[in-house]
Amino acid sequence: MNRRLLGACTVMSALAVVGGLVAPAASAPRADGERGLPLGAPGLTETRTTRTLQPGVTLTRIVRGADAPALPWTVEVSIPGGPGSPDPDAPPSALNDRASADRLVEALRADGFEARTEQVVTEAVADYAGGSLGWRVRVGTFDARTDADAVRTRLRAAGYAGSAVYTGWDGDAGDRGPWRVDVLTIDPHRFRGTLKASYGPDLEQRETTSRLAADAGATAAVNAGFFVLDPRAGAPGDPAGVGVYDGRLLSEPVRGRPGFVFREDARRGEISRLSWQGRVAGPHGSLPLDGVDRVPGLIRNCGGTADDTPTALPLHDVTCADPDELIAFTTEFGARTPAGDGAEAVLDATGKVVEVRTPRGGPLPAGGSSVQATGDLVDDLEELATVGRRLDVRGDLRDEGGRKVTPTPGTSVLNGGPELVRDGRPHVTPAADGMVQPGSPSFYYGWVHKRNPRTLAGIDAAGRTVLVTADGRSTDALGLSIPESAAVARSLGLRDAMNLDGGGSTTMVVDDAVINAPSDATGERPVGDALLILP
Repeated sequence: MNRRLLGACTVMSALAVVGGLVAPAASAPRADGERGLPLGAPGLTETRTTRTLQPGVTLTRIVRGADAPALPWTVEVSIPGGPGSPDPDAPPSALNDRASADRLVEALRADGFEARTEQVVTEAVADYAGGSLGWRVRVGTFDARTDADAVRTRLRAAGYAGSAVYTGWDGDAGDRGPWRVDVLTIDPHRFRGTLKASYGPDLEQRETTSRLAADAGATAAVNAGFFVLDPRAGAPGDPAGVGVYDGRLLSEPVRGRPGFVFREDARRGEISRLSWQGRVAGPHGSLPLDGVDRVPGLIRNCGGTADDTPTALPLHDVTCADPDELIAFTTEFGARTPAGDGAEAVLDATGKVVEVRTPRGGPLPAGGSSVQATGDLVDDLEELATVGRRLDVRGDLRDEGGRKVTPTPGTSVLNGGPELVRDGRPHVTPAADGMVQPGSPSFYYGWVHKRNPRTLAGIDAAGRTVLVTADGRSTDALGLSIPESAAVARSLGLRDAMNLDGGGSTTMVVDDAVINAPSDATGERPVGDALLILP
């Protein structure tokens, strides 16, 4: 564990595991003058409990503001488009200009609801100036969610859309909590296990973090990168960004977004912004590739090639499109490659073309691969691929300086974003990573500004890998905004840190038990991949 942390917290050696949660044998409040997490009002009660899971691996639970009084609930009403709004035909949104918000308040009051407008101001970060995001409309202040839900039902009956909101999720700096944060620290000088990324039996299926951990016999695990969730955006479970597993690139980067790079011995981990270029070459020429192991035409989180629409830049939680693509496939994708219009050159383990099938889609030979073409590229692939001749499929990863990155066996790279900390300083990059979306301040409001469950990864000054989960979306754990995530990462001593997938995906598993509280109503969410700590 970080020496600064040891000097700033009480370390308990006698811990009991109750109901899957790490519980101290006795309460361990912080002493006066000790530095706690930079969350909420100063002087909040904070406890830290630490135990060793295996040589070189510690788990620390931090609970801040456990005695905080409950905050009120309210109902946030969606604001429709109309005269005065940037887009009169826009669908209802959480935020809008003040004129639109004021008109909605007038209508709500006329229908008997106690409505108000509130301006939402967000802080500046490394690549976004912050300031006013817009105005929201809320109805009532309630002590219990049941009361807020009752008003929401009345609002819907009157033709309005909205949701019950706990005001502790707003991100107010003076809130008193509570927060619950779990921290795994891997010290490479004492660690003799294996640190690896796992996607399960294949890329296109989702598994829970606890299942991935159990199947591998992991001591501990956290969820990892963003992934496709909706079949309309690709193959559910497929990484939505860079994915390197045991040195093999199985998913191309979202252009320029950060990847968490680590070795199986937990030494020399880093965060690197990556791009990729691939080609398929035959006896009579070559063609550029668009991607690896994903459904052709669908680019989740965007950041692909220049002909993608609506953009070639990263755009988070958006699926860009391109009808004309060449996608390389490996047997790791799944039992069958995606079916559809187009052509597919099927290669054996030596790279020799054994079949060109139309339409595309089907099983691959053992150890084999394929290249699928759609749209205008079908004829090009059919001309390039000759049965009995080899096709050479290759791709280059590059860092932000343009240098070639060649992962070695035992190296993994997981996608995420935004960056949070660089060289020990705050470095929050939502604009570069596609979370600032023109014309949609509501996205930034919900995704960056508001508190949510978060999963973070980084490296501290001593070279230790640190994995963090913060529970949220409940009254028992408020969660973190993205700027708060950066502040927490710095307070834990991280020199470089980034955000992984969060929200309902945020999960930490220790000794075959989920020790945090995943926020989905259905329980633990199946994910695309996970980061595992093996004995």
